[in-house]
Amino acid sequence: MKKRLLATLLCAAMAVTTLAGCGSDNSGASGNTADSGQTAQQSTDTGNGGQAAANASTEANLVFAWWGNQTRQERTEAAIDLYSQQNPGVTFDAQPAAWDDYWSKLATSAAGNSLPDLIQMDYSYLEQYVASGLLADLTPYVDNGTLDVSNVPKSLLEAGSVDGKLYAIAAGVNAPSLLYNKTLMTELGIEVPDNMTIAQFEDICKQVYEKKGIKTDLPYGASDNYLPYLARANDVTALFNKDEKKMNMSDSTPLVDYFQVYQDGAEQGWVIGTDIHAELQNNSVEQSPLVFYSSEASQAWCAFFWSNQMEAMQKVADEKGIEIGITTWPSKDPKKSNFLKPSQFFSVSRDAGANEEAAVKVVDFLTNSVDANNILLGERGVPASSVVADAISPLVSETTQEVTRFINDVVSPNCSAISPAIPDGANEVYDESNKLVDKVLNKEIDAKTAAQNLFDKGNEIMASK
Repeated sequence: MKKRLLATLLCAAMAVTTLAGCGSDNSGASGNTADSGQTAQQSTDTGNGGQAAANASTEANLVFAWWGNQTRQERTEAAIDLYSQQNPGVTFDAQPAAWDDYWSKLATSAAGNSLPDLIQMDYSYLEQYVASGLLADLTPYVDNGTLDVSNVPKSLLEAGSVDGKLYAIAAGVNAPSLLYNKTLMTELGIEVPDNMTIAQFEDICKQVYEKKGIKTDLPYGASDNYLPYLARANDVTALFNKDEKKMNMSDSTPLVDYFQVYQDGAEQGWVIGTDIHAELQNNSVEQSPLVFYSSEASQAWCAFFWSNQMEAMQKVADEKGIEIGITTWPSKDPKKSNFLKPSQFFSVSRDAGANEEAAVKVVDFLTNSVDANNILLGERGVPASSVVADAISPLVSETTQEVTRFINDVVSPNCSAISPAIPDGANEVYDESNKLVDKVLNKEIDAKTAAQNLFDKGNEIMASK
């Protein structure tokens, strides 16, 4: 039976060969995590993806679906146009979408046995899609050489595997990132430190609000990212106990910190409320209150995003003359909370049918082709292939260089290991958490009550699976 697939953004922690591992010494990385905004120059393709493309002879029209911002759409479409040029007879039906719409559309397609051939996959959904039989096993294609993973770190291959079989190839690597209005903070004389505690963060929020009337944008409609992040600081590396079908904690205490931040912001007036968010597309770079606002009351000094989204955010911020800064999400124990993650994956659906091998060849192209990645330029994160990461490094922007510094120097030596993929039922628990956040922001309940309600409802949901 197909499992219910709802929107989440829970991510896996991981390091790649171009990056130092969590808590270890760093060596300089040659890869970068965002697009440069430059015009890609065609080059002689030295990656194996180029060879695979040259050998492809199958005629196919491939449906390719992904979520992301406008920059991602433009670059992805340009890359697959290049593939079609190199492989006459292979065409694409590109289907980009916003995050929430994307997963709703995929769930509908899965129910109708009409999933796109190529799917951009998130770690939080991987196990559920595999358990539902929705993804093709890529292992045979690795074995026969169609899909080259020789330059992809083992840790990334393991992240895309379930029960020893490979179902997803990492499209990039990034980290949780607090993006902020650096221009404003310089004007106000406020320093934003890396690895700040919740107390330090709230102090900055109050200062900005008192000095300028500008508020803070906490994650909204996205409990699936900041809730587990803060729980990790309380030694809860997994919120859900899959085997015992319950919340992976003895009481609600590890959940209180999460709701307390929202309660503090609501009581002290510095957090953007539900009224503002009702008019916005959640988790959208273009509609983030950091760069999308009509007054100080609807403006935020920061936003909770991911490192590979900084380039797109800076592109929008440029229109307002704002320089974007980057730091870590706040936590009472930043090192326990923080992690590196595969930003997303490329997978082939079980509905690809006769197009399965042709779709795998495109995954190989996107992973290994230098020409393709001269166009993509790491917008999805540090390229999984070390060869590709080295090749594109001369083309990246100052923003991308700053993101790379952040990954290597700030996150990598101060993070912890991967949290497991979430089980069936977890997304329903996160939906419940989002509703409780609304109640806290509207001062209907306090943080401790919200935490207890989520603990009770979470156990009930998990027990039913």
